[in-house]
Amino acid sequence: MTLKKSDIVEVVRDHVRIYVRTRSSQKFLFPEMKYEPLGPDRAARIVESLFNLIKSALIRGEDVKIAGFGKFYVRFKWARKGRNPVTGEAMTLKPRRVVLFKPSPKLKEKINP
Repeated sequence: MTLKKSDIVEVVRDHVRIYVRTRSSQKFLFPEMKYEPLGPDRAARIVESLFNLIKSALIRGEDVKIAGFGKFYVRFKWARKGRNPVTGEAMTLKPRRVVLFKPSPKLKEKINP
């Protein structure tokens, strides 16, 4: 299964509720009416801002740790010799930065019980 950004937005919409400040007599009788679900646009903005925050931290070279999930970090790779797998032609690979992920022990435990 591939998890898409729209799937994350749907989960946020389903599980996040916001507090409504207006007072009415019905809300005193039914406390669950104090909270209402997020709209699709607001949930999408929340998810998008989370991804933008992670991207900007990685661009700056900082680590991003999410408790209970894992750590995203950037590693620098030097230029090296390589070859084109199709033609077999030798070539030089440029230096670059790559994003890596290290799962937390809790996530590893859940994946491998």
